[in-house]
Order: sequence, then structure tokens, then C-alpha cells
Amino acid sequence: MSHNITLTASAAKHLNQLSAEAGHAVMLRVTVEGGGCSGFQYVLDLTDTATPEDSQITHEGATALVDDVSAPLMAGSMIDYVEELVGSQFKILNPLAVASCGCGTSFAL
Repeated sequence: MSHNITLTASAAKHLNQLSAEAGHAVMLRVTVEGGGCSGFQYVLDLTDTATPEDSQITHEGATALVDDVSAPLMAGSMIDYVEELVGSQFKILNPLAVASCGCGTSFAL
């Protein structure tokens, strides 16, 4: 079950570029863990392996993985890739987050 988590075109494009550079398909694994200055934090990793506990979110040939424990904490979220003056990064836009820290990786529900 995806919990209505979506992957934007920008995130899909970047994942497809990473796959092309690697010479094989890579997926973005998003996990929510306790910690950070706001209570929860996102952990983002690239992987080439999905597990049975993963929900697969696909868009334009790219795939993001969210485990069954993290998915409810990210319900309705959008996984995006943003390019800014200070750098480029994957960014999670989570409608359930009531507060977040300045770095954007830590949030509270």
C-alpha cells in the first residue's frame, strides 16, 4: 500500500539520471526514524533491492521505496527533487508534519 505517497517528475528524472550513471536501476529508499531535533527524521538511501515490506512508488520509470512502518507517517507525502543555490537534494513534502527543523530532514507529527 502506498498511502498516497507520490514521486514528482523532478525526482523521477534525477533517479533515472542516477540509474543511467550507475549502469543499472537504482531506487530511492525513504525511511522514517526517531531522532532529529523535531522527533522524527528521514533517512534517504539509494538501493537496487526492494524487500517484501516496501511499498513501491513509481513515476516515469523511477522507483522510490517506503517500508511498511514509515509509510503511515508519510501518508499523502510528495517525494521531490529540488535544485537551489545552496545545493540539490531530495525533499519530502509531508502534510502530516506539524513542525520541522530548518534543515528539513527532521519533523514532528
